[in-house]
Amino acid sequence: MIPLLILGLLIQNPGAHGYELLALMEKRHYKYIVNFTKGSFYYNLQQLEEKGWIEQIQQNPSTSGREIRNFNITGAGRAEFEQLMVTYGTKSEYVNLQFYGALLFADEYDTNKLLELIQSQIDLTITRISRLEEYLSGTQELPGTIDYYRRMNENSRSHHLVNLEWFKRLKADIEG
Repeated sequence: MIPLLILGLLIQNPGAHGYELLALMEKRHYKYIVNFTKGSFYYNLQQLEEKGWIEQIQQNPSTSGREIRNFNITGAGRAEFEQLMVTYGTKSEYVNLQFYGALLFADEYDTNKLLELIQSQIDLTITRISRLEEYLSGTQELPGTIDYYRRMNENSRSHHLVNLEWFKRLKADIEG
């Protein structure tokens, strides 16, 4: 999915350089959509260029002496973007959280340690909700428009709120 994110960001931000795109992905919390690292991002950026889906438009010398490579999406990249939208837009998968895999063996695990794991999930979920609410408080949907990213984050917050209540109930039930 990283290629879709890069291509989409270049459509929104023509002429951006790699670091700008990566910073946008981090600022917008795309890590909740797809797992990526700086290395995987730059690897995908290079692959997109090699496939001719993006092209370098200029090389600007920077004050640090490092080369800054700005990119635009190509016609072939736009066609790939369209295909990726269909590919990912028609997928629906079950949520596969690793915590649930660990929970399958909760009866074989020390109860106090299990409670610590659940508390960890509660803390992480509260942090995610807080970050989503921070984003949502700084944006609003304009009348007559649909801000898909905002709505996606509203939906994500709703899911996290449900998970938070579930984790709290589970913890309370174990504590008995």
